[in-house]
Amino acid sequence: MPPVVTSPVAAPAPVAPPAVPVPAAPVPAAPAVTYKSCAEAKAAGAAPLRRGDPGYSSRLDRDGDGIACER
Repeated sequence: MPPVVTSPVAAPAPVAPPAVPVPAAPVPAAPAVTYKSCAEAKAAGAAPLRRGDPGYSSRLDRDGDGIACER
């Protein structure tokens, strides 16, 4: 029987590591909204202000119900 000739086995192609996502640039925070008085909030068209709204402050909420500058 004739000798069996084998071809050399090629090494597998290198695999690139998975791409690492580049973090997005941080979004600058919006300046905090504050009102010195209810008149200022009303002039800005923001009144009434509810607890959690930008510009709400307990010092503007005279009756403590969570709604400032309601009148």
